[in-house]
Amino acid sequence: MPSGIPTDQLSPQMRERYGIRPTPWWVYTGVGVVIAAFFAAIAFVTVQLSSADVQAELLAWRVVSPEQVDVTFDVRRPGEVDVVCVIRAQDETRADVGYAVIDLPRGTTYVQQTYPLRTLAPAYVVELLGCASGGEPERVMPPQFPPGVLPPEQPWTPADSLNQ
Repeated sequence: MPSGIPTDQLSPQMRERYGIRPTPWWVYTGVGVVIAAFFAAIAFVTVQLSSADVQAELLAWRVVSPEQVDVTFDVRRPGEVDVVCVIRAQDETRADVGYAVIDLPRGTTYVQQTYPLRTLAPAYVVELLGCASGGEPERVMPPQFPPGVLPPEQPWTPADSLNQ
């Protein structure tokens, strides 16, 4: 426990008796280097995460019927790249009821897409899992349908309702 007496006011005998030594300069230098490296790593990660070439956002979704949900999302990207987006719908138990991989061919830098997602049951939650250029996005959850349940064919079309 620190005392109320500054250590520089103690006599050399008292400092020696209680093992009080001045902190070496290299300790302060080492702590400074570690702190600077930490903030440099945080800055690097922040720049990498914020400079994605494809930015996507889920705008809205609307349950049209028990087997369809319309998903509206926008994508900002360089116009010369193809983009692949992944969306999914889940029921109230968080089991997948719809899952689609959507290809957006190159063209404009801004795309607002409304996709008719076919579902097995009414959707409770809809997510835009991610978008990437040049292939499916990395680190995207695969479909999580219950065992033995096959994902529905995508996209939903009016002919699908006649086949059931």
